Amino acid sequence: MDSTLLTPAEVARARDALTRLRDGMARVLLGQDELVSLVAIALAARGHVLLEGLPGLGKTELVKSLSKLLGLGFGRIQFTPDLLPSDVTGGAVLEEVGGHKRFVFQPGPLFANCVLADEINRASPKTQSALLEAMQERRVTVLGESHELPSPFFVLATQNPIELEGTYPLPEAQLDRFLVKLDVPPVGADVLTRIVRERHRGQAPESTAVLAGGELDALFVAVDRVAVTEGVAGYVARLVAASDPRGASCPDDVRSFLRYGASPRAAIGLAEAGRACALLAGRPNVDFDDVQRVAPSVLAHRLVLDHAARLEGVTAKDLVSRLLAAVDPIGQALPKGVRA
Repeated sequence: MDSTLLTPAEVARARDALTRLRDGMARVLLGQDELVSLVAIALAARGHVLLEGLPGLGKTELVKSLSKLLGLGFGRIQFTPDLLPSDVTGGAVLEEVGGHKRFVFQPGPLFANCVLADEINRASPKTQSALLEAMQERRVTVLGESHELPSPFFVLATQNPIELEGTYPLPEAQLDRFLVKLDVPPVGADVLTRIVRERHRGQAPESTAVLAGGELDALFVAVDRVAVTEGVAGYVARLVAASDPRGASCPDDVRSFLRYGASPRAAIGLAEAGRACALLAGRPNVDFDDVQRVAPSVLAHRLVLDHAARLEGVTAKDLVSRLLAAVDPIGQALPKGVRA
């Protein structure tokens, strides 16, 4: 990886590409500016995205439009209780070739650049687990034989709130493979008015590619070259370490509500998302503000809450806010009772 600092011209080109992608999504999903910015940041960091919200808020439409905006191949998997792992990954089919029968691998819908895992939490945990290897290692193993997935490869999953009937909670190992988990909130009356006037039969405007050939690869290279200073890396490390309830640095008002904290993968994801966030802001290096902006989306879904949190109505995002308040970016010890 090129370790030289990005030039102003390179930053400007990368920022322009990211801005076009964000604006293209904003035309599809009205009134969700921060949401589409965070999706653009996650994709530039080559991360997977989990979108949670009630039915009818535009989650599926957003993901469908992304493949067109990026000019990439699209695959859709509708997760249902009877879905099998082979329905996701593909499987071996017995065929006769030249008078001899043999098993031939038939790729499933997972073999696409942009994969929509629609209502992922309606499938059984066994089927959900079919995505684990694919999301981490970008390959699928069937009958002992590995098959590489296309590059780039993104899983953009949607899920309904777990309180809804017919849903299964995602395993912690599955959640940890999503770079970000984003809540899709309802929109206000002004946005609903626009939707009623402009979206006949609920159809979103047709999306076309906003990135020319090679621009996406150039964007990935630019994100990799965004500098993470020792100070920012230390801040990321302290945030993640403070989320461990067994550690000495975990604040008391966080420790009492947590069973397990974030993993080292969360620290890596926080730095990568911070790099893309810095580029969207037009900077060649990650600032503390970039880490703080992406931290709720990167960390919250990786925290395993204790029963006390559920009893008192404390959410994972509440705990991330407390961590951000308690961990000083520059690493100085704070007087007792003082927040950064």
